[in-house]
Amino acid sequence: MTRPQGSIQYDNRGRVVLVTGGANGIGRAICESWLQSGAAVVCMDIDAAAAESLPEGILFVRGDTAERGDCDNAVAFACDSCGGLDVLINNAAIQPRDSYLPQHEYSAELWDRLVAVNLTGYAQMAGSALKVMVEQGSGVVCNICSAQGHRTARQVAAYGPIKAANLLQARQWGVEYARLGIRCVSISPGAVMTPMIRATLAEQGGAAALANRTPLGRIGNPEEIAAATLWMCSPAASFVTATDLLVDGGIDALAAFADPWPMPAE
Repeated sequence: MTRPQGSIQYDNRGRVVLVTGGANGIGRAICESWLQSGAAVVCMDIDAAAAESLPEGILFVRGDTAERGDCDNAVAFACDSCGGLDVLINNAAIQPRDSYLPQHEYSAELWDRLVAVNLTGYAQMAGSALKVMVEQGSGVVCNICSAQGHRTARQVAAYGPIKAANLLQARQWGVEYARLGIRCVSISPGAVMTPMIRATLAEQGGAAALANRTPLGRIGNPEEIAAATLWMCSPAASFVTATDLLVDGGIDALAAFADPWPMPAE
């Protein structure tokens, strides 16, 4: 993995991090960055095939965050395998192409699945991890959210509002657990070149339009989000809790989602 230009080296030896959705995309970059920083890394994902190519040293536990038992099992696995849990990074989320819909076109099944993974899944993972963190009197929970949780677009009737709820989850937990030695924060990526975005770009004819809507003039890369987690979850950010960090190339300030991308086929 290539580190972002100017990235800071962090020493996470002795720390244990659990990353959900860590087999692909942003989650994989997070796992790899934390491994390189010396942490014990546990990846939880439903994609066992993708996890087979994770770098040596990253432990894997298969699980669906929408299932409470899988969340409890992943936390127990991290504690049993690594001796505890210092950081939970809630990253597992879905935004399938068939979910780009106005509200009145959502089926109950599609709506419920997005809520189960993207909202309930975050809550269940946090609930399982916080039990451990409360007992030990320390820890960090970091929700990977989205710029779409700050400013929305057409045809993201589920994903945008759910990501806004993820922001408030981190704020609420940050307030709730602050006096117990636990910090809860969130990070909101903008457009990042993941397999999901790459497939969508191919359908839409390339990355130029999306890059042009970003003040920095390009799409981000997963390693830049991973670098943000290293800081937000480090002792360097010890006075940061109940807040969000936008890592979006400036797109929120520009309000570029007012002219949304990707545009679903008419």
